[in-house]
Amino acid sequence: MAEKVSPSPGGGITPLQQMLASGTGAILTSLFVTPLDVVKIRLQAQRTPFSKALAVQSVPWGAQPATWKCFLYCNGLMDHLYVCQNGNGCSAWYKAPGHFTGTLDAFVKITRYEGIRSLWSGLPPTLVMAVPATVIYFTTYDQLRDYLHARMGMGSWSHYIPLLAGALARLGAVTVISPLELIRTKMQSQQLSYRELRLCIQSAVAQDGWLSLWRGWGPTVLRDVPFSALYWFNYELVRTWLCRQPWLDGATFMVSFTSGAISGTVAAVLTLPFDVVKTQRQIELGDSEVHPVTASKPSSTWLLMQRIRAESGTRGLFAGFLPRVIKVAPACAIMISTYEFGKSFFQKLNQEQQLRGL
Repeated sequence: MAEKVSPSPGGGITPLQQMLASGTGAILTSLFVTPLDVVKIRLQAQRTPFSKALAVQSVPWGAQPATWKCFLYCNGLMDHLYVCQNGNGCSAWYKAPGHFTGTLDAFVKITRYEGIRSLWSGLPPTLVMAVPATVIYFTTYDQLRDYLHARMGMGSWSHYIPLLAGALARLGAVTVISPLELIRTKMQSQQLSYRELRLCIQSAVAQDGWLSLWRGWGPTVLRDVPFSALYWFNYELVRTWLCRQPWLDGATFMVSFTSGAISGTVAAVLTLPFDVVKTQRQIELGDSEVHPVTASKPSSTWLLMQRIRAESGTRGLFAGFLPRVIKVAPACAIMISTYEFGKSFFQKLNQEQQLRGL
């Protein structure tokens, strides 16, 4: 734990090494957080099993009645919409042994009756996009931050560079990943082959234009971009403050871990209303993919927030406060500390290679 992390995290390593460090952090974060979300989904499943789910007409090219259900699945790095039909693809989340009385009881029973591997159900398909998205995000942030520092120097505005770099990096990552998420949702909800998927995308583009591939982009940006800006701004502040404390030995692994947890918690709380709206919009997206004929047209983010407030009060906009903090805080801490540790490792490796070359 005494391994030091460089106070200048972007310096001395290549973009490829930054990508390797962030990819490692993404995998470790996913491995830690996935069991928490699998348990959450299993608890949701026992409250609303498939026998109570709404029966609807399936997709146009397979007009068979289907029982469907949409889950929001998060591996600690990004959210995914997971659509199940007739239990297909969701067997690991529906073979509940008896009845779960709570989170700890679910952990114990799943491990005892189904094996510990069941706690990582659904991990591979989410990693396919979560790891590349995280690599893009973290590498872009470091590159932007270093570029802005070089252009703006260390003046009074330099404190806001992490805020700007974090917002721009997240905006780019969300924009790149958004069409892939829509495509993955279509494949899961409609059981499409790659040829059918290509025809479906061509039809959607011809009818609604290329922008139709970015459905759901708006609410995702409204949550993720402010979260990222606040996260990096607070992370750099907390990390710098901790490094100046005489009782700490510089920028250690635990400093990065603590800074990540604190900044992640603050950002999660402040952006929670946008997270609630994003959840509603993702469920609407799943509904429209399963049954596009009857799916209601998504309302604007502002109107949706007004509707939630009218139905549930202001507290409704902060629903899920504790689960979000419990998930986000350790995910941010693990991701950033692993990332910083990886960059420190590559920095030392590069320095040793330079010394051997002299």
